[in-house]
Formats: sequence, C-alpha cells, structure tokens
Amino acid sequence: MSLSTQDVEKVARLARLAMTDSEIETARDQLSGIFELIAEMQAVDTNGVEPMSHSQDLAQRLRADIVTESNQREAFQAIAPQTEAGLYLVPQVIE
Repeated sequence: MSLSTQDVEKVARLARLAMTDSEIETARDQLSGIFELIAEMQAVDTNGVEPMSHSQDLAQRLRADIVTESNQREAFQAIAPQTEAGLYLVPQVIE
C-alpha cells in the first residue's frame, strides 16, 4: 500500500503536526515502507502455528506475594487537603 502526499498531509493535520514539504515526503516514504512490511507479514501462511507468548518455552519466575511495606495511610491522609471516612475528597470535574 502506497500513501499519497495528501494522505500524509491529512494525518499530519489530524495529529496537529506542522510539517514541511520535505518532512511530508520523508514521512510518506517511511509510512509506505511500514505498510509494505505489514502486507508482507500478512502474506505469510500461519495456519497450524500455535500462538506463543515467547520464542522459548520459559516459565516466568514470580516473587512471593508478601507485604513488604507498612501501612502509611494515616500519614498520607494527614497531609491531604481534604479527606472523609478514609477517602480523599477532590473537586468535581465532570457535571
């Protein structure tokens, strides 16, 4: 898939990017290359290939689920502007 200069200008405008003509041409070439790579990857036959999360069959080491810090809720709420019933009060921003 090849992009036109107008396509890149439209994307730049939507992204609120100010681009010179040379930057637009460079971006067009780079984006077209990315789309060509995507098309090449989609053309590969992956039937019968099981999805995997890692290229090697590894098990992730997990740390022990233990508490390592003390409860500092009172100290944190003591410096908060407003709290009530253990909750932080904030101004309403959506009506």
